[in-house]
Amino acid sequence: MEKLILNGRLMDRENASIDIEDRGYQFGDGIYEVVRVYHGRLFTNELHLNRLFLSAEKLSLRIPYTAQELTAQLEKLVEANGVGTGIVYLQFTRGAAKRKHHFPEKSETTYVAYTSELDRPLEKMKKGVKAVLSEDIRWLRCDIKSLNLLGNVLAKQKAVENGCYEAIQHRGETVTEGSSSNVFIVKNDELATHPATNLILNGITRQVLLDICRKQGIPVREEAFTVDDLLGADEVFITSTTSEVMPIVQIDGKMVGDGAPGAVTRKLQHAFEREINGLSAQLASGTME
Repeated sequence: MEKLILNGRLMDRENASIDIEDRGYQFGDGIYEVVRVYHGRLFTNELHLNRLFLSAEKLSLRIPYTAQELTAQLEKLVEANGVGTGIVYLQFTRGAAKRKHHFPEKSETTYVAYTSELDRPLEKMKKGVKAVLSEDIRWLRCDIKSLNLLGNVLAKQKAVENGCYEAIQHRGETVTEGSSSNVFIVKNDELATHPATNLILNGITRQVLLDICRKQGIPVREEAFTVDDLLGADEVFITSTTSEVMPIVQIDGKMVGDGAPGAVTRKLQHAFEREINGLSAQLASGTME
């Protein structure tokens, strides 16, 4: 029987229920995270929880657990469901209250977490994928990982309808990010990606990759770039928890570079693979805390 967590309790999924007046359902008044699981263990969990608490602070939303308590619960959930390669989804809302737009005077936070098996997109990472451009119509607090995702949903639907993997969003001429990913371009072996302002979500894989670049001396600029820069780049790739380092080989029907994943992208894929293998090595050596 599949298990999930509801308000801190591990239970069978079929026994879980949430009030119809929960503010997450009615207003999107909540936040979430998606944590990758490799080898049955959480990957970059600390970074995800740091961002979760930061999002909660920005929305004045109370999380009644410490990061250590959440980690212990999520690890127990992964073990209970026997997840090897997959994800953990966790969500906090402001809870159930009579439907009024302003914050309720009293409400108990609703917390849900569940797991899903999800293979790595290895074949797509090897060959690269197509993308479509889409005007960024979202609100101006994209730095908060909130449940208000309709703009992202519409952009992703445009990608699907055009036979593409991702929609690359732009505000006017400025490229922001994908519908569910961060965007990098490579020109003359130098990387560029939009800075972590209110216009994008500071992705966890984005953060890991920037750290890899610093350690390996790969030049990277956290600066805004244009649609023309994107279309004229030598290489383009996106990053996310589930897409890892994904090459973009075509945008709006126009080939990127020579139409194949580039050398810099490949190098970063290999470096990210080492991060994953590092987790495996820790498990094998018994050094995991």
